[in-house]
Amino acid sequence: MPTKSKNPFLPFGDQQRAPWYGKDILTVKQFSRADLDYIFGVAHEMRIMVERVGTFDLLKGKILANLFYEPSTRTSSSFNAAMQRLGGAVIPISEVKYSSVAKGESLPDTVRTLSCYADVIVLRHPEVGAAALAAKYAGKPVINAGDGVGEHPTQALLDTFTIREELGRLENLTVTMLGDLKYGRTVHSLARLLTQFNGIKLHYVSPDILRMPRDVMDEVAEKGIPQTDHAALDKILPETDVLYVTRVQKERFDDVAVYEKVKDAFIISPEVMKAAKKEMIVLHPLPRVNEITMDFDADPRAAYFRQMEYGLYVRMALLAMVLGKA
Repeated sequence: MPTKSKNPFLPFGDQQRAPWYGKDILTVKQFSRADLDYIFGVAHEMRIMVERVGTFDLLKGKILANLFYEPSTRTSSSFNAAMQRLGGAVIPISEVKYSSVAKGESLPDTVRTLSCYADVIVLRHPEVGAAALAAKYAGKPVINAGDGVGEHPTQALLDTFTIREELGRLENLTVTMLGDLKYGRTVHSLARLLTQFNGIKLHYVSPDILRMPRDVMDEVAEKGIPQTDHAALDKILPETDVLYVTRVQKERFDDVAVYEKVKDAFIISPEVMKAAKKEMIVLHPLPRVNEITMDFDADPRAAYFRQMEYGLYVRMALLAMVLGKA
């Protein structure tokens, strides 16, 4: 559920009508099933509005600070576009080496400064827990856009929304996660979020050194969700409804030789996908390297670029919610 609002002067009746107003979005653990239904309902409305009119003035006069300590194309651009589609403005800070951070400024001081200028802060940071630290000191809502190998809650939300829009349901699904499951914060958040839905079955396919972390598996197990580890894809692909592919992240490896050994462990191609269902989808948080061949892109089951578009609508919904306009 939402955390304590950073807008304490909102009348109580308005707090009831806008329960996410002024709240931080830090982890998928804060969402109930009712929250997810609400978010996805707003996101669907945003999709309809964009398709009909393109942009509108729901957040006119509001400012987003996009604070990225790590390189980002999709997440940064998605939040930027989301704010502009809603009529707001953006302070983009994507090259922190050119900012006061390079002078040694602490994260708490940076977010306190940006709180003076912006109404909401989106943060990408290489350290686990950075978003929670920022939220402690920021006077405005903080949205976690990825904290190291920890979580990426907005990505998990858009992934789940994609499944809903593409397959028409979020229950009774077999979801297979493939690739770098150790360092992939997207799969950590998605596995946790999917425990909210009935009939979910999870398969994990990865090299042994890149297996899903035990703490994530323990949390999933506590919710009674069946999950299994595999070294190969072939036996479970035919029953898979959602194949979630991740790249092996070179930037997370200290030893390049180890990365080279596992980087091409799994490659999705038209030949591989002959064994899959006709009615299923392949997702990927992108960017990809070699793990999905480009000749699979034309397959209707290749939903990863549509997934990026769904992300726009989810992030529009989240911005509207924390700014009291949803």
